Amino acid sequence: MEVYCTRPRCPRPQNYFADLDDITTLKTTQQKYCTTCGMPLMLDGRYVPTKLLGRGGFGAAFLARDRRIPGMRQCVVKQFQPSGNLTLTQLQQAQLMFEREAEVLAQLGNDHEQIPDLFAFFPVIVNSLQPGEQDQFFYLVQEYIDGQTLEEELIQQGKFSEQQVLEVLQGIVRVLEFVHDRGIIHRDIKPSNIMRRRDGKLFLLDFGAVKQVTNAAPGSAASSTGIYSMGFAPPEQMAGGQVFPSTDLYALAVTLITLLTNQEAIQLFDAYSNQWKWRTQVSVNPHLADILDKMLLPAANQRFQSAQEVLRALNSQVIQAPTQFNSPSATFPPQPPQGSSPVVPRRPPTQPAFSTLELLGGAAFSGFEGALLAIALLSLVKSPIVTLITCALILGILIFAQTRRWIEKFDLLIIPTITFAIIFFIPFLRGGLDLPSVVILAVGAGLVAISFTAVFRLIYKLLSLLL
Repeated sequence: MEVYCTRPRCPRPQNYFADLDDITTLKTTQQKYCTTCGMPLMLDGRYVPTKLLGRGGFGAAFLARDRRIPGMRQCVVKQFQPSGNLTLTQLQQAQLMFEREAEVLAQLGNDHEQIPDLFAFFPVIVNSLQPGEQDQFFYLVQEYIDGQTLEEELIQQGKFSEQQVLEVLQGIVRVLEFVHDRGIIHRDIKPSNIMRRRDGKLFLLDFGAVKQVTNAAPGSAASSTGIYSMGFAPPEQMAGGQVFPSTDLYALAVTLITLLTNQEAIQLFDAYSNQWKWRTQVSVNPHLADILDKMLLPAANQRFQSAQEVLRALNSQVIQAPTQFNSPSATFPPQPPQGSSPVVPRRPPTQPAFSTLELLGGAAFSGFEGALLAIALLSLVKSPIVTLITCALILGILIFAQTRRWIEKFDLLIIPTITFAIIFFIPFLRGGLDLPSVVILAVGAGLVAISFTAVFRLIYKLLSLLL
């Protein structure tokens, strides 16, 4: 098993322990140490880091497994270890912010399904690489969300349609309503801090820059500490002044227009006129555009003052996205008659898009597995019609399971391997064919399925471009 050392300056952090491939050993071993720097690897005696997810100025994040939980669930381990020449005051402030993230996640994550749960928070003191010194690290363990950030989706799929952006706006505003009602401001909303889980549910991540405004005395300013992302932060935050719920709404609006236009925030802001210039680049419902523009106003008191106000504005008029995704020329439906009940349409969770490799791999699986099933069933029922109907039904179920991502990745290898093993060890199921003939037929069926899938995908893309 591969185990990743979390010491920031470890020359060779990847470790491999063959004995940990045994689940029993992994559960019972007392501790393992990095073979290069001697850092304890099993954090708090239970969390086993397996992969580096990312590293920044204030630490790193690792994918890990919890060996004390049945099934050894995956989790995210965040390590606080600021880099650079920080003063003692800056270090204490950064440490306080990391501890605040743990407090906020404990307060919010367990009460809201779109905020990651907090599992643990603990310090680790170890001998330093410098003789006679010690290093102290702080670790935070939270729920692992299996999916893609909106930044990754934007890179992979291109600009978002109006309907997709409306879904993000509705989903995240409701999370912010919950967060703000508890006196907390996120202060770092951007595409990379919003993740879509594989089932389509959106999550708000990275509460490392949160601010508890309830601790501020009445009439005093909940001042910014300078933690923000350039281009997404409003003027009051960049100036280090007081932050408000509308500070988060501003950053959310910047996030949405970057998704709509697929351009960096700095390219959409006109510093000369101090205005956002984005409406000419996309065609969206004017009511939605007006809402976004109000969220983007430079003065905090001119924006919506709460997430509830944004939700009321969304419900004040029907916002219905164009029928065609990413179609700037699409027209909008007429407004509802006066007196009707306005409703903001909701979409079911979006299923993650399949890459070309996934489609072709699924086609190969379907063809290969279908051929094996046909051979086995024909040898049992001796009726081509019954065999055809039964195989079609089973393949339909398998294809549906792939579209729902119930079957993917290693499953595409495991299932046909098991089927082939059964046919291999039970010669009667080969229907009088020798083993090489079975392999040739199954592989041929897989290749035919790949060919048909590639052709239909090409036709679909051509029609999409033409229509």
